[in-house]
Amino acid sequence: MKSYKKKLNDITTFIFDVDGVLTDGSISLLKNEMVRNLNSRDGYAIQYASKMGYRIFIITGGNSKQVESTLSNLGVTEIFMKSYNKLKVYNEIKSKYNIKDINVVYMGDDIPDYKVMQIVGLSACPQDAATEIKEVSHYQSPFKGGRHCVRDIIEQVLRVQKKWFTESAFEW
Repeated sequence: MKSYKKKLNDITTFIFDVDGVLTDGSISLLKNEMVRNLNSRDGYAIQYASKMGYRIFIITGGNSKQVESTLSNLGVTEIFMKSYNKLKVYNEIKSKYNIKDINVVYMGDDIPDYKVMQIVGLSACPQDAATEIKEVSHYQSPFKGGRHCVRDIIEQVLRVQKKWFTESAFEW
């Protein structure tokens, strides 16, 4: 068993970046609007984990009302937009929700995620993350950002904790 697998048992909280993790990092500009694509398999896993009682947070430097609305509808606990100091936001989340580092999986893909990823219980990244992020990650998904890397880590946690593919899985 890989060493990161042992850490999966302690996870109660998921934290994700958006651009490059929940999306492939590309942004389309349409009449002064930025459009991002989210993967439906990631969306399913997020709502399922939320229904199973896991806390899910988003910490992103972006500011998209569409992304915020979509993720809120999936059951995300709290969304932090325009977060330029992710470590500060992470510490606020821990304090507010009484969360310990060991219970957190954080998935990021680029330099702004680095400091948080150094202290969480399980740091994860998409296959196409920045080199520095890969070096600090406990787990590197075989999937690229926006291509169900979020589903990958959620599913692994829930499988190890025997909460994946229960009756709740059929209530989308």
